[in-house]
Amino acid sequence: MSKIGVFICHCGENIAAKVDCTRLASALGDHPGVASSIEYKYFCSDPGQESVKKAIRDNNLTGVVVAACSPRMHEATFRKACAEAGLNPYMCEIANIREQCSWVHNDGEKATDKAIDIVRSMVEKVKRNNTLQPIEVPVTRRALVIGGGIAGIQAALDIANAGQEVVLVEREPSLGGHMAQLSETFPTLDCSQCIMTPRMVEAAQHPKIRLLTYAEIESVDGYIGNFQVKVRLKARYVNKSTCTGCGECITKCPSKKIASEFDCGIGRRTAIYTPFAQAVPNIPVIDKNNCTYFKNGKCKICVKSCPLDCIDFEMQDEFEDLEIGAIVVATGFQVQNNALYGEYGYGKYQDVINGLQFERLASASGPTAGKIQRPSDGKEPETVVFIQCAGSRDPSKGVKYCSKICCMYTAKHAMLYAHKVHGGKSRIFYMDIRAAGKGYDEFTRRAIEEDEAGYLRGRVSKVWLENGKLMVRGVDTLLGKPVEIAADMVVLATAMIAQPDAKEFAKTIGIGYDEYGFFNEAHLKLRPVESSTAGIYLAGACQSPKDIPDSVAQASASAAKVLALFSKEKLEREPVIAVNNESTCAGCWGCVLACPYDAIEKKDIKDRSGKVIKRVASVNPGLCQGCGTCVTFCRSNSIDLAGFTEKQIFAEVMGL
Repeated sequence: MSKIGVFICHCGENIAAKVDCTRLASALGDHPGVASSIEYKYFCSDPGQESVKKAIRDNNLTGVVVAACSPRMHEATFRKACAEAGLNPYMCEIANIREQCSWVHNDGEKATDKAIDIVRSMVEKVKRNNTLQPIEVPVTRRALVIGGGIAGIQAALDIANAGQEVVLVEREPSLGGHMAQLSETFPTLDCSQCIMTPRMVEAAQHPKIRLLTYAEIESVDGYIGNFQVKVRLKARYVNKSTCTGCGECITKCPSKKIASEFDCGIGRRTAIYTPFAQAVPNIPVIDKNNCTYFKNGKCKICVKSCPLDCIDFEMQDEFEDLEIGAIVVATGFQVQNNALYGEYGYGKYQDVINGLQFERLASASGPTAGKIQRPSDGKEPETVVFIQCAGSRDPSKGVKYCSKICCMYTAKHAMLYAHKVHGGKSRIFYMDIRAAGKGYDEFTRRAIEEDEAGYLRGRVSKVWLENGKLMVRGVDTLLGKPVEIAADMVVLATAMIAQPDAKEFAKTIGIGYDEYGFFNEAHLKLRPVESSTAGIYLAGACQSPKDIPDSVAQASASAAKVLALFSKEKLEREPVIAVNNESTCAGCWGCVLACPYDAIEKKDIKDRSGKVIKRVASVNPGLCQGCGTCVTFCRSNSIDLAGFTEKQIFAEVMGL
């Protein structure tokens, strides 16, 4: 016989302002199977939970329905209270009468009637609940961090410093990411490399971190605590174990006019190279596409110049399989190709550059040793025009969002220009200033007031070349008049976009992504660093445009999630998973094809002699996320979802 307790929370005025909680408690008190129906202002408080425990003990309740807010808020709270009172926690259900009732209705009478129906339906469901037990999953205490920028390095160091093993994978030859390309960082204007290089060295030398650079993720299988990851170690054509990074091969290489990716195309490198002077590890790689030997079988000057015989042209890509417990994705971002903006002349005029290229000009380790020079002739620009929102907040170009950092780095660029080119003039076209971080607004005010950067509120319509000058046509909306400026250089505050292969990579590792290619978090507010796949976490600008402080904070948050996972030898998971009745399973494999988590496998049923007599679907409890997709696809009606069986759902409907 069912003895259900109903507990109706006022939630302050969130529920009680629209729902007559007294009438609701009275109506449910008369419902068949309800042994206790009470109301209270805040059931999530300690006194409220104690009253729930007391009611369970005093009335020997077999089930509990809490009529309150979303189960996302307090389901765990009330299930814990039930467990402490001796009731199986999965005999507790939440009837959402806040978000689904009081918050969406103005008519109190109708809201109360609806609340009665909602709670009645949950009472009927809990009558048919079964006592479930959490699933225990073994945990491999080794983390994989994908991406060697500041976010990836921070996450790896936090996990390793807590004593856990980390494999840090970076697809470029060196750690560093985009932060290594920067000259100075806002709002403190401290040297980017002075911050980044020690962190890179610390990560490379940490005894708990295994560094795999020039490597890519090939596949990810398994589930939380038990991932199987295949990594491709790309051929460097240089022996890592013997190379000392002396640089002799680089200085002797005759191919010296290859555009440097690290310098964004405005600097040059050789066919055998390290991306930058402070690269970690300081081991060169050979660019197979531009190497003379790989083109025509001649040269080998690098082989002759290497004192330790480290060059190996026969080297092949290698593969390594890793057992991983948790994954942190920190794959970063790219800048939009401004060639999409023909009106700005990017790609047509050498002296129209993007913000990252300006960083390389301003950097002491850049191609001009920190001197601001025009790419076309190497002369110092007397007038520079900065154009903000070049790509961002422009639906016509496919980027509706704000890139978040552009207002700040443009102000920084104006300061760097003023400090390096005395007497130079800078003009900044902007839509509005978005500087919301700590000290950010003060920083932009400093650019305007101290460094005398001329801010013009308006958009630029065209940039063209006339008599050796870049003519910039725009509008000053504050003065209400058109503006034309003759500039020596134009710098575009380029939109921050997802990596070009982000969507394909998301499919490889099994996480979600948005329309722009940024990876989706499980919940924007409550689970901001978790992906939709348990055990895979997000850090940095792969999730959305972020500055350095936000990226570091999110990386540390992801590391904390990993360490929480590693704090136990076995992981307890919710038992709300699909269950297959093998006796009725027809082996049609519709569920296998439908499952988005690859949680269903084909299983052989054998007789006593070992002969296979039937093949059925088998659910892996570690992989299953309880989405229920397989239930709808099962032709033989063999699969059900624990906690949401067809009988329970039917009872809910009839309860209405």
